[in-house]
Amino acid sequence: MRIAMAQVALRKVFRGNGLMSAIFQTSGTNLLVMTLTMLSSILTSRMFGVEGKGAFSAILFWPALLTGLVGFGLPTSIIYNIKQSATEKSAQYVRLSFLFQVPVCIIIGIVAWFGLPFWLSSFPPEVVQISRWYTIATVPVLIVINLISALSQSREKFAVYNGIRLMIPLFNVGGLFVLWGLGMLSIQLAAAIYFVTSFSVVAWAIYANRNELRLRWFKDRVDRSSAKKLFGYGSKVYGVELLGTLYTQFDKIIILALLTPRDFGLYSVVFALSRIYNAVQTAISNVVFPKVTGLPQEQIIRTVGRAFRISLMVMMIIVIPTMFVGNYLMGLLFGSEFLEASVAFYILAVECIIGGGSWILASAFNALGRPGLVMIRQLIALSVTVALFFVFTPLWGLNGIAIALLIGSIVRMVVTVAAMKIVFKVKFAAMFYDKEDLPFLYERLNKKRRRVTQGGDGDAGH
Repeated sequence: MRIAMAQVALRKVFRGNGLMSAIFQTSGTNLLVMTLTMLSSILTSRMFGVEGKGAFSAILFWPALLTGLVGFGLPTSIIYNIKQSATEKSAQYVRLSFLFQVPVCIIIGIVAWFGLPFWLSSFPPEVVQISRWYTIATVPVLIVINLISALSQSREKFAVYNGIRLMIPLFNVGGLFVLWGLGMLSIQLAAAIYFVTSFSVVAWAIYANRNELRLRWFKDRVDRSSAKKLFGYGSKVYGVELLGTLYTQFDKIIILALLTPRDFGLYSVVFALSRIYNAVQTAISNVVFPKVTGLPQEQIIRTVGRAFRISLMVMMIIVIPTMFVGNYLMGLLFGSEFLEASVAFYILAVECIIGGGSWILASAFNALGRPGLVMIRQLIALSVTVALFFVFTPLWGLNGIAIALLIGSIVRMVVTVAAMKIVFKVKFAAMFYDKEDLPFLYERLNKKRRRVTQGGDGDAGH
């Protein structure tokens, strides 16, 4: 009987729509996604070697970069406007975004076709050709995935949102294992698997949101009021997201420009392995923004601040011992040749935690309709980091890139804390310490434990 009650309670915890349930769901999904991504990375690293891994990572890199550059803040604007206004307009916001992105995809395809031979000049011609076709096919799919994910987040359909994120790496791993088992694993077929996976998942996601997307996509007139709201807020956050994309991807651009395909293969492994420390913080950022948007300012700052402090405390406690475990696993799973990037891995692990914490704090600015403050922060950090890339990379290679990123994450944290203090009058000490945090965490964990042992209602959403 108690086992049955525990199963019911666990289902309520992980399927509920409250804030804590959503964070549990998204954190669990993040960990699964990272595990699956790691499995696919292990397979491709073992089968292709360091240089082959670099080539395959370069093929996957360009669609992700280009999609981030042409998002125009529309996914974030969809979330913000649906939470601020009537939800019956949710389909209109997605429709307007889709119609706007159609010509954008055509332009990106043309630019990529002619640009990739120059951008990948150090790679073999067959890698360039695969990258051309993969980029043209994948960019539209990734854009639609971002829009549907934003719709799911705004309607608090986190099961769909997390399903999108989980199924893509799951099917990727499954496809790679099939190719490996058949002895057919190659860079070309691996890229094909990744495209088919993304296309299949976006089709499922559209079906899962079919009730919200019922309208005449090309026949209805454009709702000017909705368009003004969508593109108005999108233009505000686009600068922030563009700088964020450049900040997170510029390190790869520098490696492709200044270093070798082998260096790109090494870096793609250690960077991905270091991102496992960001699972909880990324989940909090993704959940808190749609949850707190529209709430009073005091409540937003209190919720975001507590999420920041607790997550930073937990991650700093576990980072030291797990870094050494991660380094051991890197040699065991990927191969001893990847261990030459161990120092970069240590630095990137610390950078990941500091950067993830600053993004949690930044969600308060977006939720309060002040994304310009985040853009200023990103611009300052990007300027510092890019300048350090050109100084440190020729001196220390991959370690120099990692050090530049670490300094950039510290700058982001400092600027964010300063903005919180100046704009919202939050005391400096209160941002990093609140004596109520541990009692709060203890109380929430006890509630979860009681629901597991006794059964009970789902998360209330506090």
